[in-house]
Amino acid sequence: MGRLTARSPITRIALADEGATVRRRADTLAVEEPLEIRLSGTPLTVTMRTPGHDVELAAGFLVSESVITTGGDFLSAIHCGGPGTGGGSPGALLTIGSEPPASALSTGNTYNVLDVTLRPGLEPPVTDIARNFYTTSSCGVCGAASIEAIEKTSRFDVAADAVTADAALLLSLPDKLREGQAVFEKTGGLHAAALFDAVSGELLVLREDVGRHNAVDKVIGWAVLEDRLPLSGTVLQVSGRASFELVQKAVMAGIPILSAVSAPSSLAVELAAASGLTLAGFVRGTSMNVYARPERVLV
Repeated sequence: MGRLTARSPITRIALADEGATVRRRADTLAVEEPLEIRLSGTPLTVTMRTPGHDVELAAGFLVSESVITTGGDFLSAIHCGGPGTGGGSPGALLTIGSEPPASALSTGNTYNVLDVTLRPGLEPPVTDIARNFYTTSSCGVCGAASIEAIEKTSRFDVAADAVTADAALLLSLPDKLREGQAVFEKTGGLHAAALFDAVSGELLVLREDVGRHNAVDKVIGWAVLEDRLPLSGTVLQVSGRASFELVQKAVMAGIPILSAVSAPSSLAVELAAASGLTLAGFVRGTSMNVYARPERVLV
C-alpha cells in the first residue's frame, strides 16, 4: 500500500489539578505527498494525497472531469520517476487495483507521478493555468465548473433514480464508516468515503485520504474500473462536510444519495437540488438534516 503513515517525535503536554505532565514520545501521522497525474506524458493536475490506490484516484478524477465512464476507457497506468530521478524514468506498469511496492522509498522512483493511458479517441479534459496549477488536499476542484456546466456534462441522471433508503439505515452508516477506517485509528488525521447499497446497507468499498475529495475519487475510481457506473441505488457516505465538489463527483458518477456527518455548503445544496441528488447532513446518532430530495428517505 505504500507510505500510508509516518512516525514523528512529539512532546505531549497534559494539564491536571495536581499539575502538568510533559513527556516525549513517538506519534503516528498520516502521510501527505503530491501526486502528479499525467495523460500519455502530458501533465494534467497535481493533488496532495495519502499514497495508496493512486490508480483509483486518477480514474475517479477522470470520471469527475467527464472523461471516462467505463473501465474500458482506462487502459493502463505507470508510476514514473519524480524530481531528482530524471522525471521520466519508468516504474512498474500497474494493473487495475495494484499498488507500488512497499520498498518504493529505497528506489529512485518516488511513486508520486502517475502516467495514465486512455482508450484511443477519448478527449482529454480542458486545462488552463488556473485549473492545472495546483490542487490542495482541502480544495478539490474549486471553481472548476458551475452548476449549469455540471448539469450539461454529467452523463447520468440521478434525478431519475427511484431508489429509497430507510432513515435508520442512513443513520447507521457513519458508524460503519468509522469502523472501517484502519489508518484513522492510527493517526486520527484522515477523511474517509464509502459506498453502500441503499437498500441492504452492504459496504461496497471504503477509502481513506488526507483530502476528502481524494477519498471520494478513490471510491468512484474503484467503481469505474469495476465497470459499475452509474452507481444507481447507492449511498455515498463521507466523514466530513458535504462540499460542492463532493456533490459534483457524486452526480458525475450517478450516485443518488450523499450522506455526510457534518454540514453542507450552500453551493452543495444548490447543486444537489438542481441535479436531483438526495443530500443529508449532520447524520449523527438519531437525527439528520435532509437538504434536497427528502422523499427518498423513508421514515
